[in-house]
Amino acid sequence: METPLTPLEFMRRARRLYAHREAVVDGADRWTYGEFFDRCDRWSSALQELGVKQGDRVAYIAPNTHAQLESFYAVPQLGAVLVPINFRLVADDFRYMIQHSGATVVCVSAEYLDAVDSIRADLKSVKHFVALDTIHPSWLSYEELLAEVSADFVRPAIAENDLLTINYTSGTTSRPKGVMITHRNAWVNCVGMLAHTPMTPADTYLWTLPMFHANGWTFTWTVTAAGGRHICLPKFDVPTVFRVAKAERVTRLCAAPTVLIMLAHAPAEARQGAPRGVGVMTAGAPPAAVTIQRIEDELGWVITQMYGLTETAPAISICEPLPEHAALSGEDRARIKARQGVELITSGELRVVDDKGDEVPADGTTAGEIVARGNVIMAGYYNDPDATEKCMGDGWFHTGDAAVVHPDGYVQITDRLKDVIISGGENISSVEVEAMLLRHEAIQEVAVVGLPDEKWGESPHAFVVFKSGQSATPEVLRVFCRASMAHFKVPHGFTPVTELPKTATGKIQKFVLRKGRPNITAQ
Repeated sequence: METPLTPLEFMRRARRLYAHREAVVDGADRWTYGEFFDRCDRWSSALQELGVKQGDRVAYIAPNTHAQLESFYAVPQLGAVLVPINFRLVADDFRYMIQHSGATVVCVSAEYLDAVDSIRADLKSVKHFVALDTIHPSWLSYEELLAEVSADFVRPAIAENDLLTINYTSGTTSRPKGVMITHRNAWVNCVGMLAHTPMTPADTYLWTLPMFHANGWTFTWTVTAAGGRHICLPKFDVPTVFRVAKAERVTRLCAAPTVLIMLAHAPAEARQGAPRGVGVMTAGAPPAAVTIQRIEDELGWVITQMYGLTETAPAISICEPLPEHAALSGEDRARIKARQGVELITSGELRVVDDKGDEVPADGTTAGEIVARGNVIMAGYYNDPDATEKCMGDGWFHTGDAAVVHPDGYVQITDRLKDVIISGGENISSVEVEAMLLRHEAIQEVAVVGLPDEKWGESPHAFVVFKSGQSATPEVLRVFCRASMAHFKVPHGFTPVTELPKTATGKIQKFVLRKGRPNITAQ
């Protein structure tokens, strides 16, 4: 006897067990699980009346609101495919993703209606445009449609390998690719999250991570599976995070390393009264050990690093703590926590291989590429068989991330393969240089890239964001680096900037930096 593996099972169970427990908080609005799922059912009914059928795509452009959260249940239980789009993009990006996915319904929050209206004539596949949180004369109203229908709809049979979502990559070097995530992919990732970072109905989760990003790392469903509370946060800013964390007794949140940096350097008045013991999952880029140590020491929060990609649903490794780690100093423990860790028990097999496909030795120095296979790997790129074949045609998903394996088996990323700097024949990890510079007391953020060099081919160059009211000369920074690393790794140049270019998920866009300062020579 088998039932399909789908996160919709978490909805069924939560409805039965937690119907009267508070489920979702969005500003002044609060819903129990029973009330929340009634809204999801009525939206499924409304979509069905609009003609949405099994396999149709429904796109959303919205921040972390209750309506966005409802989409992760209402759309999939119709057998339709959810397309959560990065709301921080521009109209041309919206056009491409909506057209490429073939969405028939587009649901949009008020602040993005004008952008979509500007491209509306090009969206030939779209039959209905829905305004999620406002009344607009040329758009259907989400709340009005909900009020007009019952919670009854025709439930189709859903197989675990049916598509659940199409999530678009950030597209930093080319057009975004549509990652096809199945019901099975998402269910397995959720169970892995709960196995390694257990949650219960006593937990309260704050939505600091965009829900559109890899389905909120599947916490859109994982929190529900545990019967916890979702606290929606439509707009991220540091004082609000601490204020809401205190008011709602938050116990969990997810954050990219750039968000961790902002939280770590928040002014004392913002952090006053913040709850201690908050569990923080971080991923998206290798965090600096100094950032981890500061948050754990000063805030009393507990950092766990996860590693994966949109294509891996998204988690394929986690820096699982071992009993012996507790005896280490805070600094040494933070260095271990900066590693990407070991396979989740549910995700499948992860290896680090050389260019011949052989595993690299577990010596902490020999670098290779992370490859993976297992239950969380995407079904492929939507309508892009060539890209699918390129990254997983040999039976392994090739991540493009360079890493080493430590003697204890823990994997640590050294760089994106395309970001490794080759200077005078020497390979330089930009991540290693960045981690060193972040230890300087004046630096808040930094990105290191390889720039053209007349003598060495390319050389490392650092783009530095200083803390408010602080600075350091290039020579001071150069001496600081030379004290702890090989001289060939020390940046040849330092450019102070007010901010670093980033994707909406907090990843630094190094290709922008490489284009911005051509032909820099050694100083």
